[in-house]
Amino acid sequence: MPTARFVVTGRVQGVFFRASTRDQALALGMAGHAENRPDGSVEVLASGSASALDALQRWLRQGPRMAVVDAVSREDLPEQALRGFRIG
Repeated sequence: MPTARFVVTGRVQGVFFRASTRDQALALGMAGHAENRPDGSVEVLASGSASALDALQRWLRQGPRMAVVDAVSREDLPEQALRGFRIG
């Protein structure tokens, strides 16, 4: 399946960003993970259809209600067969 890595910057830690991302990704039929990074950003690795990846990217630009997203970068990766969606 198409796979992409997103890095989300802003006030994205401590605001339920990872859990909300998991819920959104699962609703879109995706697999992958969402992890806090030491620099305060969140990394999201997601595998799903091209349209699901685009939808997730649009959602990441806003995130959950308490988040303040400054930027979302996207790196398209080789296809991967990921299972489930974990939070790290």
